[in-house]
Amino acid sequence: MSKPVIVIHGGAGAITRAVMSAEKEQEFIQALSAIVASGQHILAQGGSALDAVTEAVRLLEECPLFNAGKGAVFTNRGTHELDACVMDGRTLDAGAVSCVSRIRNPILAARAVLESSPHVMFTAEGAEQFAQSQGLAMVPPDYFYTEARYQQLQRAQADEGRVVLDHDGASEQSLSQNDPLDPDRKFGTVGAVALDAQGNLAAATSTGGMTNKQVGRVGDTPIIGAGCYANNATVAVSSTGTGEIFMRTVAAYDVSALMEYGGLSLQQATDKVVMEKLLALGGSGGLIAVDRDGNIALPFNSEGMYRGFGYVGDAASVGIYR
Repeated sequence: MSKPVIVIHGGAGAITRAVMSAEKEQEFIQALSAIVASGQHILAQGGSALDAVTEAVRLLEECPLFNAGKGAVFTNRGTHELDACVMDGRTLDAGAVSCVSRIRNPILAARAVLESSPHVMFTAEGAEQFAQSQGLAMVPPDYFYTEARYQQLQRAQADEGRVVLDHDGASEQSLSQNDPLDPDRKFGTVGAVALDAQGNLAAATSTGGMTNKQVGRVGDTPIIGAGCYANNATVAVSSTGTGEIFMRTVAAYDVSALMEYGGLSLQQATDKVVMEKLLALGGSGGLIAVDRDGNIALPFNSEGMYRGFGYVGDAASVGIYR
């Protein structure tokens, strides 16, 4: 039996390492390390991969350093619309929510859909009504507000109303944010994948979307096979990047298919998707993955990706840059 492992990501995009202070870098490293450690603890206690990825993503949603949950980015109307998805590799059960603005932890709503509904996805008001019926914590929309994200929206709208997906190089705005990833040019999805002691795989993904996105836009995060996928026969995957391209390539499932039907290894399959297929369509970002044997992969074709992993019994390993 392979050693249990948890892998997490907190978004990908352009790097502005030159302006990164040691203090700010430590904030990110400590946050990533603590969340990996929480996943390791669950797995060490015999907890399921599903529980480990759900809790890891919940903690990422609670941390305003990342664009999911508290600290989510703004739409073009100055509102928040959050998406999340979770999948159990043992049963292929999945749950997802999209365009929610009053659920404190969208990943918990996705988990409730998986466990307590015959459906796979709820959206907007229907998702919120379902979450409320399940006793999940509801919050006023301004709970998700942070000043840094609001300023990010103001800059995007001042720049001819662009939707922030551009990630070529660093902007001066990052100097004030002291953020290793240019805050206006990064993909803010968060996610986790895990293998537990029983040999089960699971994946979870959550996002606040794109700054200045059109209201109602949904990316790859809540889409099974695009932003999130898990199958005990092959692999668990969580994606972050140009959502529309990950959807068009069914990126997360493609990793599994390349392994199952093409006989590729985890590393070969993830490299083919991230470094070849996504790039061919102009897609940027990365993914995290763990296969049924406990091998892990964290490829990205952008300049950086917040990431971390930890096998049970080992120290957590985290990174931001290449």
